[in-house]
Amino acid sequence: MGIGGGVIFTIMERNGKVKIINARETAPRNVKPNLLSECSTNPQLNTGVQWVGVPGEIRGYERAHRLYGRLRWSRLFQPTIDLAREGFKMPPVLSRVLSFLRQTSPLFELFEDKDGKLLKEGDTVKFEKLAQTLERISKNGADEFYTGATGRELVSDVQDAGGALTLEDLSSFEVIESEAWTAPLGDYTMYFPPPPAGGAILSFILNIMKGYGLNPESLSTEEQRVLTYHRYVEACKFANGIKRIIRDPRFSSDKEASFIIKEEFSERIRKMISDNTTHDAQFYNVTVGGLDTQGTTHVSVVDADGMAVSVTSTINHMFGSRVYSQKTGIILNNELSDFCGKADRIYPGEQPPSSMAPLVLYSKTDKHKVVIGGSGGSMITSGLAMTLMNYLWFEKKLVDSIAAPIVYVDAKNALKFEPNFDKNVTEALKGLGDIVEEQRFFYNVINALSIEREICIEAVSDARKKGKPAGY
Repeated sequence: MGIGGGVIFTIMERNGKVKIINARETAPRNVKPNLLSECSTNPQLNTGVQWVGVPGEIRGYERAHRLYGRLRWSRLFQPTIDLAREGFKMPPVLSRVLSFLRQTSPLFELFEDKDGKLLKEGDTVKFEKLAQTLERISKNGADEFYTGATGRELVSDVQDAGGALTLEDLSSFEVIESEAWTAPLGDYTMYFPPPPAGGAILSFILNIMKGYGLNPESLSTEEQRVLTYHRYVEACKFANGIKRIIRDPRFSSDKEASFIIKEEFSERIRKMISDNTTHDAQFYNVTVGGLDTQGTTHVSVVDADGMAVSVTSTINHMFGSRVYSQKTGIILNNELSDFCGKADRIYPGEQPPSSMAPLVLYSKTDKHKVVIGGSGGSMITSGLAMTLMNYLWFEKKLVDSIAAPIVYVDAKNALKFEPNFDKNVTEALKGLGDIVEEQRFFYNVINALSIEREICIEAVSDARKKGKPAGY
């Protein structure tokens, strides 16, 4: 996604200890007091310099390298520098996105030829200015971005565009290290980042579904499939209703949100789910709809010593704020829009709520580890929940669990079915009162590793964005 955003790591060390490194963006000190009044229900309109959060990506990488790195810092950057300078072939997904997002701005000039024509799939894309910036950071360290010339140039471009970012914002950015939150899933323990990341919401949904005793029989007949997916979308609607709780704990006036991952809470909500009908929004306590986003990227990694890393990076929407720093080649995030519909005000230094949920699951009984996470903004939760249900309870292979079409419940509780989803189930859920709408693109992309007894490794990269696993 680029270094103009933020990143969250979930790292399982060889000894089984799990650490979270949270370098998600924060609100600038001079954030507009009434910014949330500008929130639009159309996510495409929540772009512009006013939505830029303080980037944390490079500080996150610095902390991970300080704790676990073996190679020189500069060596880590060289492959990306070469790729940015020499260019790469335009991927089909990027080509498709550009065809409907293209605007007249310096950002989109990156994807034009010398005659101003939009590059096509297979054409060479170069980020030469970004290559220079990465080269400086590789030589001078992370401080180059936060207190050096790169930081000054970045701030200058943002301020020239009317933004609030300052050098003080950059220099004062701090990475948060913490322990992982955990939740039991049968023989597995699921490890995930605490709020404002989205793992707690995912855990809540899975806890509800776990109580139904799901197994392959749950999908064996049309009647069973309808019941299973009805219960699932009802759980997702309740999840929408509690998203306002998922705030940065350093600033939230609410009590700690840990109760939502408790099994007794999920059991109470499960009893409210009717098997033969759906309800209006108020029933799920959805008083203000949040906004749906489509960005982020995810990588799952395991090394030769058994260390597992699940890491999700984001600039939020596709091309973030669509603000491009011409002096540095950096595309800036629009992370502050994640507060829309989920907060009444923004505090300087606060991290926005997020759907990001880099996970590690481990079964001591089977000596089995699953390193998994997703991209796709608001679709991350749906992608991960349905993948884990398929894999853990419906006993599908990992590749089939990821490839299976999903049903996504959006912020307004409308159901959106991925192509090839069971049409009979779709029609049956309509009959139960669900609102079904079409979705042009699905961005749920899951990347996962399965490691059995530290010997047998299966790696799956979601085909939705033409990704492929790699080994070195």
